[in-house]
This record gives sequence, C-alpha cells and structure tokens, in this order.
Amino acid sequence: MELKDKIIVVTGAASGIGRAMALRFAEEGAKKIVCADINLEGAQATADQVNGVAHAVNVAVEAEIAGLIERVETEIGPIDLFCSNAGILMAGGVEVPDADWQRIWDINVMAHVWAARHLVPRMSARGGGYLLNTASAAGLLNQVGSAPYGVTKHAAVGLAEWLALTYGDQGIKVSVLCPQAVRSEMTRGHEEGVAAMDGMLEPEPVAEACVQTIREESFLVLPHPEVLGYMRKKTENYDRWIGGMRKLNRMFGGSFKRES
Repeated sequence: MELKDKIIVVTGAASGIGRAMALRFAEEGAKKIVCADINLEGAQATADQVNGVAHAVNVAVEAEIAGLIERVETEIGPIDLFCSNAGILMAGGVEVPDADWQRIWDINVMAHVWAARHLVPRMSARGGGYLLNTASAAGLLNQVGSAPYGVTKHAAVGLAEWLALTYGDQGIKVSVLCPQAVRSEMTRGHEEGVAAMDGMLEPEPVAEACVQTIREESFLVLPHPEVLGYMRKKTENYDRWIGGMRKLNRMFGGSFKRES
C-alpha cells in the first residue's frame, strides 16, 4: 500500500517510534495523520509538525479507542492505516502484582484487540484497510528480566497473525513491528541491556522499515535483521535456543530491576 493521500492514525505518537512514524508518513504524502497519545501536549507537538490532528487517548480503555475511531471516521474520513503503537515495559517475573500484569496486558495486547474490534468491520465493509501493530522482537523470542513484557508481546504477535489469516480475504492487510532496542522513553536506562546487544536503533530507521514493509504488504517488520536468524535458530533446536537464553539471563537478568 502506498501512503500518499491516506488517512492514518498513530497511537503513542507523542515520542519515540510513534512520532517517527508520523513524520515519515507525512513525507510520503499522507492526507491526514491523527496523532493519539495519553500525553496530549506531546501528541499535539507531533501533529503540528505533520499538519495533523491530536487526540488524548488512553489505549488501556476500550471506550477511548472506540471513540477515537468514531471521531476520526466521522470528522475526517475512513481510516486507511491504523498504527496501534503505544506500549509499556516493566521488569519482573511471576511475582509482579496482578494489577501490573493487567495494566501491561491492556496496553500491550487489548489495545490491539479493541482497535481491531471497532475498525475491522468498517474496513471490511468498504473493501479493505491496513493494521500495523507494534509488538517487539520479544514477541518472537522473549525478554530476559521481564515476564510481563515477553508474554504480552508474544500475545500481540499471535493476535496479528490471527487477524492476518482471518481477515486477509476481506482485504485487511496486517503487519507487525518487531524491533529489538529502539531509543525511546521506554528504553531509557536500558541502553546496555540484552535487547541492545545488536545495537540500539534510533526511531527513524524503524519508521522507514515500516514504510517499506507496508509498501510491500509483508507481515513482519524487522528493523534489526538479526532477529530473523534468531527465530530460525529457535525453531531449529528449541532446547539449544533456551540454553542460549539462559546464558543471556545469567548475564543480563540481574540488571533488569523492577521499579519500586
């Protein structure tokens, strides 16, 4: 899909990958870019740079996502591309309190579910549309030091797969973004962490990878090409792969501390 003259929504648009997406989509000639974020001031700053519009949206609340979709489609026009990009990271394992598990589940998984729930029927009725869901390489591999992040990102990838196989015949295209470390507020303080072993990318090349993948209408967006090799090693010999991940856990697991 070409992005010229398209109506695009980006959540988490105040900074990081979301902001870079919005700027890059504007370079492609998008008709209108809707910048959504819980941080309205940041979303507005991004929108001002792309001649877009900003909305304050908490993606952990289904009604706010539904309201965003309704407002955009009523006031601007049919959404061509919805980038469900907002996400959070937290450290810890099974000891993480249930409330925190629920919070990261709502943001990293249910936000994608709710966007699809309220947008796919509209897209299907008019013959198609595009969903770009931000997951992580952790959704294909895992995340040393963070069970909630690894689990929710696996779920996000699984959902994207399901959407692609279920709605592809209705013209719905789906891509899932799976980078390793990207410089952002989320990764601040983790610059030397395991996810940065292959280098920490700036958000701009990640956004460029998204544009190219959308143009090709491919499923996986892999700004770090090494991830494909790791996936192959995982499927070739699962036990050996887990052994390698245990080694990484010994090296990095203790440095990924849960915030109090």
